[in-house]
Amino acid sequence: MSQPTTSPTKGGAVARQAVMLCQDRAFRLYLDRRRRAKHNMTEFQLPDGTHNEEDARDWLCAACKIQSRAELDHNPHASGTFHAIRKRYQRWLLNQEGNV
Repeated sequence: MSQPTTSPTKGGAVARQAVMLCQDRAFRLYLDRRRRAKHNMTEFQLPDGTHNEEDARDWLCAACKIQSRAELDHNPHASGTFHAIRKRYQRWLLNQEGNV
């Protein structure tokens, strides 16, 4: 008798939003500046452009306590955290007034 196979969790709309966010250069800049402020670092220590798409994905997964962005569509707590992150980013972006 064969064992039932479990298919990996498939992502939906929220996972797609997360992918697009991680691809966004301005979001990665936000992560650079957020990390500098959090760790009291200078731009010399952590220059703009340090975070790449993979870093953004890793950071987002850690912040949402998930292994894959696909989980965002199936885990209400992770999804809520993602939406809060996106809201903070959008607020930061508005405050940049074209400086990005």
